[in-house]
Amino acid sequence: MKLRKLMQQALLGAGACTLAITVHAADTIKVGVLHSLSGTMAISETTLKDTVLMMVEEQNKKGGLLGKKLEPVVVDPASNWPLFAEKTRELLTQEKVDVIFGCWTSVSRKSVLPVIEELNGLMFYPVQYEGEESSKNIFYTGAAPNQQAIPAVDYLMDELGVERWVLAGTDYVYPRTTNKILEAYLKAKGVAAQDIMINYTPFGHSDWQSIVSDIKKFGSAGKATAVVSTINGDANVPFYKELGNQGISSEDIPVVAFSVGEEELSGIDTAPLVGHMAAWNYFESVDTDANAAFIDQWRAFTGDDSRVTNDPMEATYIGFNMWAKAVEKAGTTDVDTVASTLIGMTTPNLTGGTATMLKNHHLSKPVLIGEIQSDGQFEVVWETEDLVPGDAWSDFLPASKPIVADWTAPINCGNYNTETKACSGQNF
Repeated sequence: MKLRKLMQQALLGAGACTLAITVHAADTIKVGVLHSLSGTMAISETTLKDTVLMMVEEQNKKGGLLGKKLEPVVVDPASNWPLFAEKTRELLTQEKVDVIFGCWTSVSRKSVLPVIEELNGLMFYPVQYEGEESSKNIFYTGAAPNQQAIPAVDYLMDELGVERWVLAGTDYVYPRTTNKILEAYLKAKGVAAQDIMINYTPFGHSDWQSIVSDIKKFGSAGKATAVVSTINGDANVPFYKELGNQGISSEDIPVVAFSVGEEELSGIDTAPLVGHMAAWNYFESVDTDANAAFIDQWRAFTGDDSRVTNDPMEATYIGFNMWAKAVEKAGTTDVDTVASTLIGMTTPNLTGGTATMLKNHHLSKPVLIGEIQSDGQFEVVWETEDLVPGDAWSDFLPASKPIVADWTAPINCGNYNTETKACSGQNF
């Protein structure tokens, strides 16, 4: 009898501990922050970590969500793609976060994707990417190719008369898939194969002398030539430096980049780069009241009046605000409920319009082309007249053309074939 009583007391004690842990865990809403704070991508991702912390702080000043404070949980996947998956599992199983804001490169997102689907987590991905994906657990607040790459090529072709194309990228999934789409698009526009040069380099590549020399030679054939750059991370610093070293100006061979923004330019001498371009959905130089307030908030948070803003920060801002509105509307942080509530959700962007979350988990966005200025900012030289809805699957790849993503009934699928009327897999 004594043994039974001791066992009952032990079980009651264990139950009390479990209850205490549950109550304690419910005291806050946990926000996971999954960005590289070290390694080759830290140059870009550290700022996004700070952006999420700023948004959490601002939301807590408003009283948090559902009567609870938000608690950020920051991890460092260190630009190590398998480590992104491990840190995601840690955030979901050990830290019990309610949402994750994270990743920059597509290879990191691809690493995270099976884990977040297996554990039914919720993630907001804030960077331009190659498309060809739609997960029920991920909301893509950066640009799809039709919201950045395609309009940039159209601008170069129609406005600058470019006839020869250098597609230069870092060697991983985003540049390779984006360039596959662009190559098909260019050929459909009548560009000959010999007028397209494609080059890939590893992350952190630093010796650009021979590659830039090849680009210079390719551009000397008597046809207007441009570089479409999907070079990522700190490799951009020596790339642009070498352009200057070899005297390649924007008038000779303009570069339009998809992964270079104000943050990347803040670390280099931009004087030789004036006139080269980037295609984004936001620039710090955009003159709106909302953007001015965001810049002021950012500089107050960092305590540094020289800190710049950039496109992935705006995508983080939009995603965070949409998530907060969805949680308040749903009255819960339950992933499935919040995910369904997010579809159709709207929130102001920073360029004067309104972002809407579409059925394919992508946003409607403006597209802007900006020229690099000597102060490291961009002057907007072109923009779309209307918002462009993000397309998860490219119309320029034959296998993708009939595919759509629609996370509402009755389709409820990220990879629905409109010809076979079948869902051929959740993502791919």
